[in-house]
Amino acid sequence: MIRYCLLQKGNSVNLNVFSEHFSSIEDTRQSAKITYPLFDVLFLTLCAVISGCQGWEDIEDFGEAKLHWLQKLGFFAEGVPVHDTIARIIARIEPTQLQRCFAQWMQAVAVLTDGQVVAIDGKTLCSSYNRTSRRSAIHMVSAFASANGVVLGQVKTEEKSNEITAIPELLDLLELKGCLVSIDAMGCQKDIAQKIVDKGADYMLAVKANQEKLHDAVQSVFTQHLLTQPESQGAIEQSRGRIEYREYHVLDSSLLPEYLSSQWCGIKTVGLAISYRMVKQKKSELEYRYFISSAELTAVRLASAVREHWGIENQLHWVLDVSMDEDNCQIYRGHAATNLASLRHMALNMLRAETSKALCSSYNHTSRRSAIHMVSAFASANGVV
Repeated sequence: MIRYCLLQKGNSVNLNVFSEHFSSIEDTRQSAKITYPLFDVLFLTLCAVISGCQGWEDIEDFGEAKLHWLQKLGFFAEGVPVHDTIARIIARIEPTQLQRCFAQWMQAVAVLTDGQVVAIDGKTLCSSYNRTSRRSAIHMVSAFASANGVVLGQVKTEEKSNEITAIPELLDLLELKGCLVSIDAMGCQKDIAQKIVDKGADYMLAVKANQEKLHDAVQSVFTQHLLTQPESQGAIEQSRGRIEYREYHVLDSSLLPEYLSSQWCGIKTVGLAISYRMVKQKKSELEYRYFISSAELTAVRLASAVREHWGIENQLHWVLDVSMDEDNCQIYRGHAATNLASLRHMALNMLRAETSKALCSSYNHTSRRSAIHMVSAFASANGVV
């Protein structure tokens, strides 16, 4: 279950709720020289991203088109800044402050139910590499509430290998009590498992060769199990020339060697997901995936959790690339790319909270110019003005 109180019809303080969580971001400009308040520019950029704007000139055009609406809300008494000014202001915001405010905002407007899957995974912003210093593209690690389709928080890491250090930072931002946190093999680390349990949540971690002894032990346990008890939770799916069979097995962690199981905080079950895929004119694929968990999983629960984990790819990463064209965004100077990534997450959460079919479909099917006019209707429908 999730409830939204930021954009909720009939609530006259919705904008105040948003201001309460984001107005604390530090403005590093000299106060005497500020013409355009930081919060005004941040709100403008968020609304522009909701409408489908991707670059600084797009955001300026949106501001000019909706200036009367913005001023009605009390913003931009001096008019809308030019795109270079917008870019400089957004690029100067410290990303950790914006990410902390984002996580606090989501804690205030979202309530997660016990057992809900929170998937954690990373995504590279392919075009965000620094052309001047030749630094690599930005990599963002996000937490995603799969059942509700909303981002709960995110942090930046310079390289994918640093997800191991970024995940604990992300966990520190989140309220996860009662949730099942799923992470791929890179996050299968003892310290990460401990932190998840310390926050009152359960973990489900994929196990691969980066934890060689654990992987071999889990594999051995299931090899013996499949020889003697092949019954499982299975399903066949057929779609667009693809046939896929999946089955799931769960065993008690006590079957693992004690010296291994004792190293993983709260471990209770181990899981196996088997998939066999046949696609027309392609080679068939058979895959075995192993998991450890501090939850008392069943085969049915494992099947659901594995599918929900991939929601972060289908409902978040795919949407960011296809609908918001994130991978083609050429913005990279300062903290701009990181901050825009956070604002895209905010925009996506707001759009998914909106139930109007007309507004949601217009995001995907209208031109950017006509989409600009969507935001005022979106806000009016939800009581922001």
